[in-house]
Amino acid sequence: MNHWRALLLPVTALLLAFALSACTASANKSEVTAATNAPAGIVDYRCQADSDCAVKNVGNCCGYYPACVNTNSATYPEQVRADCQREGKMAVCGFREIAACSCNQGRCEATGNTLTGKSGEVQ
Repeated sequence: MNHWRALLLPVTALLLAFALSACTASANKSEVTAATNAPAGIVDYRCQADSDCAVKNVGNCCGYYPACVNTNSATYPEQVRADCQREGKMAVCGFREIAACSCNQGRCEATGNTLTGKSGEVQ
């Protein structure tokens, strides 16, 4: 049962990101790259071009977790980790190494990635 709890946070974040990107798909370029419309504590995955995306640490219950997000978006790995600790959540550790990001239907997504068990920092 605990392995389902470990998936709850990443799945919830993914669903929230999809909802945000669906609502803002028609945003103009300045709104997308400025990332000013994203509420505090919410990572902005919106884009209109590949150049709008970058690999950043969004965090998970294990710590470091890279993802493709808007280049101007803040990320909140410390908040994610604190939420996990406060709620007694755990996650499957490990992450994919992201070679590049692309803009796919208004959302930043990883391209050319492989799964790894290593930990490290975004370059």
